[in-house]
Amino acid sequence: MTDKNREKKLEFVETKYYSAPGGRDFILENGAVLPEFRIAYETYGRLNSRKTNAVLICHALSGDAHAAGFHQGDKKPGWWDEMIGPGKAFDTKKYFVICSNVIGGCKGSSGPNSVNPSTKRPYGLSFPIISMKDMVNAQKELVDFLGVKKLLSVCGGSMGGMQALQWAVSYPEMVVSCIPIATAYKHSAQQIAFDEVGRQAIMADPAWNGGDYYGKEHPSAGLAVARMIGHITYMSNKSMEQKFGRMLKKKELGYEFSTEFEVEGYLRYRGDSFVKRFDANSYLYITKSMDYFDIQEGKKLYHAFKDVKAKFLVIAFSSDWLYPPSQSKEIVKALKMNGIDVTYCGISSDYGHDSFLLEFGEETKLIRHFLENVHRKLEK
Repeated sequence: MTDKNREKKLEFVETKYYSAPGGRDFILENGAVLPEFRIAYETYGRLNSRKTNAVLICHALSGDAHAAGFHQGDKKPGWWDEMIGPGKAFDTKKYFVICSNVIGGCKGSSGPNSVNPSTKRPYGLSFPIISMKDMVNAQKELVDFLGVKKLLSVCGGSMGGMQALQWAVSYPEMVVSCIPIATAYKHSAQQIAFDEVGRQAIMADPAWNGGDYYGKEHPSAGLAVARMIGHITYMSNKSMEQKFGRMLKKKELGYEFSTEFEVEGYLRYRGDSFVKRFDANSYLYITKSMDYFDIQEGKKLYHAFKDVKAKFLVIAFSSDWLYPPSQSKEIVKALKMNGIDVTYCGISSDYGHDSFLLEFGEETKLIRHFLENVHRKLEK
């Protein structure tokens, strides 16, 4: 690696863990108790002396705390490595970037696959129901622990965008700016329907065993199908047509119930690789929290944002049919009705919902200038 390339890369990073002092319980929104909870997190860059440069990155459904850089022995970097690092959109020479695994997840934070301290066995379905607000409140404990009093920005795509919105509403005095990308303030019936089909695929797998499969055969077939369904919604018709069309894996159709089309093989590969890194019960819990998320909480949408003080950059993508631009525009309209400083940017892309993980060039231009302006005003 040349010195020039090295300047653009993060050094090796490691996941750290926050646990409440003394094993203190975490009280959830519904009043349930999560004992001895912990949060897996990573940080990149350094917190400045005034503590004004902290940025929180919130991950999507299948993400985790490892947003950037390499762990020792890894062949691939974190899931948003193109956006986080020296000279990138979230420039780690300027900003202190934090990313944590949500509670309910399966990559180090308390979740269904964690050990229940009272039974000494994995929780399974005895893990309490969690909400988007619970995820954010847990992150708030982590941010407090890190000594951050104000967040320069909270950013996330998809489910990460929901968390970003919740942060701006729950902690208005703490969030200076907010960057929700390819997201919604609540799920539509269609979005709930896709999640439910995925959940049913998991629960129909005999190996799911009512969520009690730890130490036994896992419901890999059901989780793989759930991922295949999800991945179809992440792409656009145009991107699938360009990538696969009707290409065959063999020279001609055999009319067999096997993988004949290239797109079939791709989906199976995606499903099979997903089950190696994700927990089926976490999939159930997290998708349910997304379906229940509604920033309005029974109010008019503009009322939900009445106390918000953050400056907003809202980004959507033209071919995203899972979280279409119309849903982002609803958020923008409600913010404007409250006199909140908001910029909306629609990016033309063929990649569908996955655009937020692929359109690095456009996102970098927008986010870099937005953050620089926000940071400059905060430092005055």
